[in-house]
Formats: sequence, C-alpha cells, structure tokens
Amino acid sequence: MTVSTMTQQPEQDNFTNDATANMATDAVSKGALHGIKVLDLSRVLAGPSCTQILADLGADVIKVERPHIGDETRHWAPPTFSDDTSAYYATINRNKKSLTVDITTPAGQTIIKQLAKTSDIVVENFKVGGLKKYGLDYDSLKQSNPRLIYASLTGFGQTGPDAALPGYDYIIQGLSGLMSVTGPTDGEPHKVGVAVVDLFAGLQLTIGIQAALIARQHSG
Repeated sequence: MTVSTMTQQPEQDNFTNDATANMATDAVSKGALHGIKVLDLSRVLAGPSCTQILADLGADVIKVERPHIGDETRHWAPPTFSDDTSAYYATINRNKKSLTVDITTPAGQTIIKQLAKTSDIVVENFKVGGLKKYGLDYDSLKQSNPRLIYASLTGFGQTGPDAALPGYDYIIQGLSGLMSVTGPTDGEPHKVGVAVVDLFAGLQLTIGIQAALIARQHSG
C-alpha cells in the first residue's frame, strides 16, 4: 500500500516564543496534537488505524460513516459491546467522534465540504479518484481550505499502471513476498494472521501526516 499527503505551501508563518511555550504546555496536558482537527473518511483498518493514533495523540477526529450501515467493522464479531459495536470497531476507532453522512448526495457532499473548511487534515482510503466524482478530492477541497493536509491511502499509489486497482492487506502480503516466509517450510504461502500490511500502512500514513504538519508550520 502507498501513502500520499498533499499540502499547499503559501507564505511562511512566524511563531513567537510564547506561542511555542503554550503549545508545549498543551502537548503535555492534552496531547501533542491537541487542537488539530481531523476529518476521517476512511474505513475498515488501514485508514482508521492512522486516525486512531492521531486521536490518541489528542487530535479531534470526526469519523464519517454511511447511514444505516456504518463502518463494516461495526459488525465484525464476536466479541461485541452492542448490536452495532464490535470490539474490533471500538478498538480501532477509540477517542473519535462519529457522524453518518451519505456522501453520494448533494446534501451529504455539502456537509463534508463544510467540515473540511475547518479541518487541518482529511484522511481517506478510497481507490484513486474515488472521491473526485463527489467533489471531495484534494483539488476540490483545497479551494476553500488552502492549508488542508489531504492524506490518501491507496494500494498502488496515485499514478502508474496499477494505480486504479483496489488494494487489500492479503493482496499486498502476497505481492510483497511476505506470504512466502509464513507457514510450513514445505507448504504453500500463508497469510499472516494479523492484517500487518494494513496496520503498517496506517502507521506510515500517520508519520507522513505529522511530517506534513511540521512542513505546514514552516511554509504556511
């Protein structure tokens, strides 16, 4: 899986020593990312594992889910906490707010655009171009929020011959050769039990986002 983060770079911001000191105090008491707003359009594991880390670090994360269905992992059970909240879902989406929006409708698209205006970060793991038809891609959202960091997690990158293909953990495990070193030495390739590729991709996306936040401080 590949990670992309996109930012505009207007003129440089200047931070005073007092502001830096206040930020340091907040980082200790409320988390290093306190005050950072994240709009989470991702689903299942790779994207949500990234936004889970951001939320754990103090960011204000709003997870957008489909009406009536929600994230698929709500129903991955047992165990469960309730009919619509599996332990899997609760674990990977802790410290987040949840909002149901139908992004296929004009009304839903308006809601997302309004939220994106005041967000620092948008995270999504749709196929390449999957959000463009709804006017929710980076080029569309940056028009009203030039400082927006748009983090996109895809299977095979934004460009290239395989860019349009969907990417799943077990596919990347196979293509990367990871399966060849798993299981009996004289047997067929085996998938690693845990979705390690999804988790690793989410971690790399988190690192990329934090680097983009630092770059934005210096460049605007």
